[in-house]
Amino acid sequence: MRPAREIELATGLARVEERIARACGAAGRDRDDVTLIVVTKTYPAEDVRLLAGLGVRDFAENKDQEAAAKAAALADLPLTWHFVGQLQTNKARSVAGYADFVHSVDRVRLVDALSRAVAQRERAPLSCLIQVALEKESGQGAGRGGVAPDEVQELAAALSAAPGLRPAGLMTVAPLAGAYAGSPGAAFERLMEIARDLRGVDPAANMVSAGMSADLEEAIVAGATHVRVGSAVLGVRPALG
Repeated sequence: MRPAREIELATGLARVEERIARACGAAGRDRDDVTLIVVTKTYPAEDVRLLAGLGVRDFAENKDQEAAAKAAALADLPLTWHFVGQLQTNKARSVAGYADFVHSVDRVRLVDALSRAVAQRERAPLSCLIQVALEKESGQGAGRGGVAPDEVQELAAALSAAPGLRPAGLMTVAPLAGAYAGSPGAAFERLMEIARDLRGVDPAANMVSAGMSADLEEAIVAGATHVRVGSAVLGVRPALG
């Protein structure tokens, strides 16, 4: 008999997979064009293990301490780890120890710190996505992570020149302020424009990480290659005490 939690996760995963498949169909895209990343922040490593048994391979965390512990506990599994939270430079060495992708690169100092960390770890190149804060295009969101659209090319050049790092593409979160607030579809279309410009300079930087539980369909229709989904798979997050 399957454990109740495994049944819950299988049910949530099936619903999300159905949503992704429908969105891909509506956009005329193959289902294989979109990678589901399950965001497991605040959930136990055992949930990751159960989801791996259900076929999920890509997982994301947003805090280094929790991510490092889970990656160590699950080192026996063939998983791909994505770091999606704001990253302090003093955590770069730790993140470089387990992450395959960092989605939140937003400043040259962080590029330099990650490059040094990869060299110290003597590991394979670390794939890095530039986080784009679309609200900064209209002068808002000054305190949030991410760069304004007109700063993407400069940061991409720094990434390309950094030993041990691989420019992988762009990431965004649907803005809560500015011209795209409340319009995730328009926000993701704008991100795709920026992504096309980046690919013109670096064709290999072709990842577009956009869309979460509430707006994954809009992201897929716009052209996202990766969606980051947590609660729609795992259920309502536990209250933090």
